[in-house]
Amino acid sequence: QVQLVESGGGLVQPGGSLRLSCAASGMIFRLNGMDWYRQAPGKQRELVARITINGNTNYADSVKGRFTISRDNAKNTVYLQMNSLKPEDTAVYYCNRSPPPPGSWGQGTQVTVSS
Repeated sequence: QVQLVESGGGLVQPGGSLRLSCAASGMIFRLNGMDWYRQAPGKQRELVARITINGNTNYADSVKGRFTISRDNAKNTVYLQMNSLKPEDTAVYYCNRSPPPPGSWGQGTQVTVSS
């Protein structure tokens, strides 16, 4: 009964910014680490960013310095601020618990970076 609803994606120019949101329900949010993943067509799903229950963060090398993950436990929401976007960032972005349980993926939100 866990529900994860991603939002905030869209079409953006290279160098632009987007802020993704993920609203969670059906779990004790404050007791779960949270992840952002992405998957481009024809490629494997990859871990982008991770935030622990204590607020510690980790990032893929490809996004380090450009993306910031954060959480608001009062709103049961995790965010991904994406700056200096590149065409290679184009993908469907998903949030999930850390580590993600099998078969637990939602719809995701599409991010397209194109000039």
